Amino acid sequence: MKVMNNPIRPITPWRETYRQLLRSVGSRGPALRKSLIGLFLAAALQGLALGCIVPLFIAVLSRPDADAARFWLIAMSCLMIAATVFRWRAQAFDYDGSMAEATHDLRTLLGEQLRRMPLEAIQDKRAGEMNATLLGNVDENLNYTLLILNLILVALVTPFATALFLMAFDWRLGIALLLMFPAIVPLYRWRRPVFGANMRLLADAHERTSADIVEYTQGISVLRASCSAGLKAARLQAGFEHLEQIQTLGHRKSSKPDILVTSIVEVGLMLIFALGVVWVLGGTLDIAILAAVFVIVVRFADPLATFVVYTAILELIEAALERIETMLAVPALPQKPAAARPESHDVMFERVTFRYVQASTPSVTDFTALLSARSLTALVGPSGSGKTTLTRLLLRHADPQAGRVLIGGVDIRTIPPDELNSLISVVFQDVYLFDDTVLANVRMARPDASEAEVEAALRAAQCLEFIERLPQGLNTPLGDIGGRLSGGERQRISIARALLKNAPIVILDEPTAALDTESELAVQRAIDTLVQDKTVIVIAHRLSTIVGADRILVMEEGRLAETGSHRELLAAGGRYRAMWDAQQSVKAWHVGAIPSGEQATVS
Repeated sequence: MKVMNNPIRPITPWRETYRQLLRSVGSRGPALRKSLIGLFLAAALQGLALGCIVPLFIAVLSRPDADAARFWLIAMSCLMIAATVFRWRAQAFDYDGSMAEATHDLRTLLGEQLRRMPLEAIQDKRAGEMNATLLGNVDENLNYTLLILNLILVALVTPFATALFLMAFDWRLGIALLLMFPAIVPLYRWRRPVFGANMRLLADAHERTSADIVEYTQGISVLRASCSAGLKAARLQAGFEHLEQIQTLGHRKSSKPDILVTSIVEVGLMLIFALGVVWVLGGTLDIAILAAVFVIVVRFADPLATFVVYTAILELIEAALERIETMLAVPALPQKPAAARPESHDVMFERVTFRYVQASTPSVTDFTALLSARSLTALVGPSGSGKTTLTRLLLRHADPQAGRVLIGGVDIRTIPPDELNSLISVVFQDVYLFDDTVLANVRMARPDASEAEVEAALRAAQCLEFIERLPQGLNTPLGDIGGRLSGGERQRISIARALLKNAPIVILDEPTAALDTESELAVQRAIDTLVQDKTVIVIAHRLSTIVGADRILVMEEGRLAETGSHRELLAAGGRYRAMWDAQQSVKAWHVGAIPSGEQATVS
């Protein structure tokens, strides 16, 4: 797989990164700001403490003075203790749990954003990509922040404070050391954009690999059945290879420049020491000061040389901040001022037109239909005709670009989201159950429901027979996506959930299509209980299941092609009649006998 080069982005000012960081910790921003100030002061005090080596060496080596030596030794010790206290108190943001709480709050905020975001925006993301944002990016944003900023401050502020202190004893060496900082700036500006591009490319690769791993894990049974597990899982292997290539490319591109940057800084420090040697030999510099500068240069060589490398990790934090802010910036669907609560539960699609963001043509075009309250309306038509899109618009996964969807004459955009959700129950063809107990999976429809009410819903949904066979009954964990149960059993649990919710509008998305005859009969009995006195919308492909519908809407290419009862549509001889005849003819197919030496024929 070819590794694409990431474009070099403009350098984000540290001021903006600082603001993003404070925004990410929310109400704990002042505490984090206080911690960063503490780290700055600790680095400055540490620099002053190291600067005390100069007068201490003078008092010991050049002009022996016990009192002066004692004073500077005590001063250096006090400054180091003060620096340690400031650093310890600053890092209490980590130690006292504030960082963990900020991380929790940020994940909670992202979770709330997930609930507000249009589902269309979420559906464009793979599960692993969302996992990378909610887990990996949050951790990268916060967990290493104080550690990295402490290293950067020690690499910059500490030697700067020492250089200022040194100027009081020899202005030439002080200025020479201060000049190292302007020298580092071009190195920093040279390397940081490259670091930024590499880190964002690496973050993209990690996100993709995370998505591939989640997809592989969820689909392992299918992959094994198709002999595509292990090394034959091409997509996952390609993702691993892509990640490896990016990591290798990053190391290759950064190794030589990093060595060059380190060498330049270390050579610069050695030149400062060499200048000191020249001045000592010329009689213009005290050798004790030179000895002190030697200690200082050795102390600062490594932090200054690796400072530019630290910015690579800073870029990782910035990349995480950008991803988090991008997700938080997705606007929620606009909520119009609340209107009166719907008094009835008929559903009206009024000249609705909707096109998905990634699509080139509308999925629904100028669709108008009234679905009467307490009636059964079926949506039929070929795949891609807009049936599921209509139900998603009713659930307000997205808003139409034109037209309105109304419940009881009330525009659903004026109904608060929680209230709208309480009005509609959905039984999907593909049931999703959580890795929790039977009781918890059903009770999520109405968290305040008693266990007796849950059992009543399960009984009505024909579930008690198979639940009694489970090891812990209602308290049996169902496994990932309900893997402990069969398809029909999962479907009945889903219906029990809808029964417990007892919403006035019910959407059935071909709930029996993939079931065997016995399971279909059990599910159909459960559905009969569910839909009593409800406004029911059925998405159907098998027309034989909806012959008793009060009204059938025939969809074709996003438009309403026909409408009427089963008998009326058959008599009309249009699109519905053609679909019915085609399905009836399929029932008459059989596999003929296979004469010796001949292939099977379908008659």
